[in-house]
Amino acid sequence: MIDIHCHILPEIDDGPSDIKESIEMAKIASLDGITKIVATPHIKDTLHPVATIKKSIEVLNNRLTEMGIPVEIVQGADVNAMLDVSLLEDYTINNTAYILIEFPHSYLPRNAKEVLFRMIIKGYHPIITHPERNISVLKNPDLLFELIGAGSSVQITADSLTGAFGVDIKECAFYLLKKGTVSFIATDAHSCYQRRPILSEGLKVAERIIGKNKAANLVNLNPEAVLKGRPLNA
Repeated sequence: MIDIHCHILPEIDDGPSDIKESIEMAKIASLDGITKIVATPHIKDTLHPVATIKKSIEVLNNRLTEMGIPVEIVQGADVNAMLDVSLLEDYTINNTAYILIEFPHSYLPRNAKEVLFRMIIKGYHPIITHPERNISVLKNPDLLFELIGAGSSVQITADSLTGAFGVDIKECAFYLLKKGTVSFIATDAHSCYQRRPILSEGLKVAERIIGKNKAANLVNLNPEAVLKGRPLNA
């Protein structure tokens, strides 16, 4: 499996405090069947230099190789939707056109479609992260459909499917899956203690909702297409 949203880099955002915890997260991911992790530090108030992100990934990958942990860390970011489109180039996933876009948790801006459209006309493919946890979408999930129709795709969180974020968020995640609006399941992991990098539990829930083949696409084929910059599977 491939996890396209994980805060695994140490000392850069609200993820692990040191590289030891990053390594422990990679161990947990490996045991869960994850082979590749997109490192996605928050890009919001602090614009972490791409050189800093690349160096942190290089160091972590070297340590994982030395320790025989079969997980590869890939470059990405968790980018605030309000960031100016001129600043996005350094924060795409694996230097492709795909980019994780995070709207505020408390609401979906009225100009959300316009924000995404500005990215799309510049050649980016926005992936809206965990909309099932957005209060506006929780109240009216159909708000999301127009954004997807504009050329974006959707990533939901594995823990949302298991109920770790509460019943309402779980039901919203189920609804989005049933409607066929979800292209990815990711961990959005931040730690090896809570919000851990585990995909399999959410995947099992998704399999019961949409079937094994379609669920597998959300953690295998579609993430692989993103890393290679190819179109997503239907």
